[in-house]
Amino acid sequence: MDREHLKGRHPREIRAVIREGGFNEDTVGLAEGYVQANLVVVPQDQALDLLIFCQRNPQPCPVLEVTDTGEPSLKYMAQDADIRTDLAMYKIWEKGRCVADVENITDYWSDELVGVLLGCSWSFDWALLNAGIRLRHMEQGSAAPAYLSSIQCEPAGVFHGPVVVTMRPILKHQVARAVQTSSRYPAAHGAPVHVGDPAQIGIASLQDEYFGETSSLTELEPDEVPVFWACGVTPQAVAIEAHLDFMISHFPGRMFITDVPIEEIAMF
Repeated sequence: MDREHLKGRHPREIRAVIREGGFNEDTVGLAEGYVQANLVVVPQDQALDLLIFCQRNPQPCPVLEVTDTGEPSLKYMAQDADIRTDLAMYKIWEKGRCVADVENITDYWSDELVGVLLGCSWSFDWALLNAGIRLRHMEQGSAAPAYLSSIQCEPAGVFHGPVVVTMRPILKHQVARAVQTSSRYPAAHGAPVHVGDPAQIGIASLQDEYFGETSSLTELEPDEVPVFWACGVTPQAVAIEAHLDFMISHFPGRMFITDVPIEEIAMF
């Protein structure tokens, strides 16, 4: 099913289509007004370290829900959901390397795994739009470009590495409003981590996208400023740097769509 047919549908309906293999593209622009989430799955013996890592790094890793060990269903963020099948694509990590991209993780699941949902900036994009802020990636129906920054996470146990950031070109006169609006949603990464010169956070060029894709968003228009938010792909960069033995994650941009309206996680 194509993206246009999914727009306007309830998250439960979108998840059902994804579960049946009917959609495997990025989820930006879908489920207007609902929270989307990143996914990290680790063995039970590393789950506590992961949660401590998230607690110490709340901007890139805001925790929305943690599953019971071996349990692929959720209690709070969605009903009738299965994190093994309800994302459009997953990445399998072994020894710090991605060894497979798969459309479901049923064959990789075990009774020793714990799933963690992390907030995603796809959620507050709707709040930015409602505040009258122009978002070119939403206009184009594409994901915001992501970069590996020089900002280092606070380590916890085996987890350590750099913060991944997403960039949105924001009109100069709307930067303050974008900061104010996104700060209401700490569970979706909150306020930006940097505004302006990308070199100050270790990004030599906006062409150096983390996923090796080329986006027209990397060419700033004369009245735009690059604004950088922490990104829930950070655990994937951590898996590489920390050489984690095993981890499952979402495929960047292909998020878990929850049943929770974005305003339910707003702080003020």
